[in-house]
Amino acid sequence: MNAFAPDLSQTQALQYRFTAHLRDPAHAPVPAGIEDRRMGVYRELVYANMESFISSNFPVIRSLYDDADWERLAREFLREHRCHTPLFPEFGREFLRWLETRQEQGRGDPAWLLELAHYEWAELALSLDEADIDALPHDPHGDPLSGVPVMSPLACVLAYRFPVHRIAPDFRPAEAPAEPTLLLLVRGRDDTVRFHEINALSALLVERLQQNTQASGSECLDALLADHDAATAANLRGAGEAMLHELKQREAILGTPL
Repeated sequence: MNAFAPDLSQTQALQYRFTAHLRDPAHAPVPAGIEDRRMGVYRELVYANMESFISSNFPVIRSLYDDADWERLAREFLREHRCHTPLFPEFGREFLRWLETRQEQGRGDPAWLLELAHYEWAELALSLDEADIDALPHDPHGDPLSGVPVMSPLACVLAYRFPVHRIAPDFRPAEAPAEPTLLLLVRGRDDTVRFHEINALSALLVERLQQNTQASGSECLDALLADHDAATAANLRGAGEAMLHELKQREAILGTPL
């Protein structure tokens, strides 16, 4: 072996001890030969950067914890989770994965915490989506009833057991309500992400429109209402037509084909 070549086994062992201490300084000692004062700089940088990312990505969740409880949760994440990507924009997904694991393990988190995290992460994910609605040929003035609706690739429906969009320090539901919460998530032409609470009919209509390439909005609505009796379908027809126009106003429907 080259006399000047590093001993990889010793180097790797030092790296493992080094990172183990950064992850869990309360239980993993400072590696031998490294001054604690110098390690303290790394400890603070690693924790501060990690905590800053999850706080900014999950501001509602952060608001639900006092400083001590939040630091405990953040340090548990740093200690326990192994990230699958080095990309900072993906950090929110890593925190979400960790919360999924905690739920599976029955760690005692609030029943709504994982859904709230997904709700906050979805906004970030859509804001970073590289889809370009301007590259999709469409007439923004087209009638979504008589024409074939062109759906935005930056629109989706999210379903939750809890009303995640209402959770705040002064509202923490003890149990899930009887009806699920359905939210339409849209990133508009101004690149602003907006949430809209919708009903089951609207959610089914959006799903049908996303799978449609040939039928007019009116025909999609007829197909959706075909499962109902005539009287119910007639009552729902007006609401469905209004929703088609509302989806266009909210930019979930971009227009009709050119």
